[in-house]
Amino acid sequence: MSGEKVSIKVSKELYEKAEKFIKESGGFSNVDELVEFLLNEVLAEEGSEYKLSKEEEEEVKKRLRSLGYI
Repeated sequence: MSGEKVSIKVSKELYEKAEKFIKESGGFSNVDELVEFLLNEVLAEEGSEYKLSKEEEEEVKKRLRSLGYI
């Protein structure tokens, strides 16, 4: 997905956690790329009939906690 970009504001603390996550895990070149990926994943699942197993749900929560989202 491409197109015009807009700004999203997050706390400095959350931004720094995201930067640390990127440095430690790789896979993303910057925080913008990580945020766009996460939003696409969450929004794509919202319209889907796919249901997470309890184990998958716990893993997602664990990842979101480590990023400071929950």
